[in-house]
Amino acid sequence: MTDIKEITDYLRNYDGEDISIMEVCGTHTAAISENGIADIISDKIHLISGPGCPVCVTASAYIDKLIELAAAENTCVVTFGDMIRVRGSKKSLRDISAEGGNVVMVYSPLDIIQLAEKNRDMTYVFAAVGFETTTPVYALLIKEAEEKGLKNIRLLTALKTMPQAIKQVYYAGRCIDGFIAPGHVSVITGSDEFIPIAKELSVPFAVAGFTGEELIAAIYALIKSRGRGVVLNMYKNAVTDKGNTAAKDMVAKYFTQCDAAWRGMGTIKDSGLILKPEYAHFDAGSKELTEDKMFNEGCSCGEVVSGLKSPAECKLYGKICTPLSPQGACMVSMEGACYHYYTNRRK
Repeated sequence: MTDIKEITDYLRNYDGEDISIMEVCGTHTAAISENGIADIISDKIHLISGPGCPVCVTASAYIDKLIELAAAENTCVVTFGDMIRVRGSKKSLRDISAEGGNVVMVYSPLDIIQLAEKNRDMTYVFAAVGFETTTPVYALLIKEAEEKGLKNIRLLTALKTMPQAIKQVYYAGRCIDGFIAPGHVSVITGSDEFIPIAKELSVPFAVAGFTGEELIAAIYALIKSRGRGVVLNMYKNAVTDKGNTAAKDMVAKYFTQCDAAWRGMGTIKDSGLILKPEYAHFDAGSKELTEDKMFNEGCSCGEVVSGLKSPAECKLYGKICTPLSPQGACMVSMEGACYHYYTNRRK
């Protein structure tokens, strides 16, 4: 069966055992929501959003550290837009900016180079959050800073890697029968990255693209592969078995593995990346940022990113927590599950 209409009809009329499939990538969550996929498949197929939003899985201690840096003399925090609105234990970067702190929003980490060149008396700290997809850009940033002799650039890192977090989610107790592997991450890591975990869990992984048709095909393939520890590369126009070796070599030059704190999941061994000791002078104090206090104790972001709750199961969702008044990172970020459930009226 290869025709997309036949596949859609199969999923709509599926009447087998209940099956739970987790999409790990925040962009997949967005695509599933925007294409209304959950509404056109059988109620026996349960789609679960996972820990694929980098802002959403960042511990509050990291944000508190950014706020501390933004308030410091001759220091400016540089970040993407989503991070500005996410609250730490008390405040957000937007709050501290309104109080006179130095915060600049950019669209690329490399924009910090021009800022640092223009004002060498100011230390610029980039909020380096992300997964395997964005880490090569931070490596390139350090390379350029070295080549240009810029001494006023720092990174505060909360960089994470996916396989260990996927295992953590699986072993936390939520029954998951298949994973839609993160597409952008897989471009860098390669599809082979997921073979060991697929075999260990005896669960299939489908590396998928981002169109509605590609995601429908991935869901179908996972149902047909249920119980088998296989990796299905269904995004071969962008993902190879081994991935982008040049990008991986660049990351390996500047970064080393470390334990990392994930919102809702605690500290997961070897699930993060931090600057190597020889490049530690570029670090703005990234170690030991593990404390995670919700700004609003009723927020269920931790359970949402762990797959233990759907956004609608949070008691704040759609009431006091909306995109205009977000109480947690999952409603702030454009990759957050709560944001996409709400804006696409997903149940």
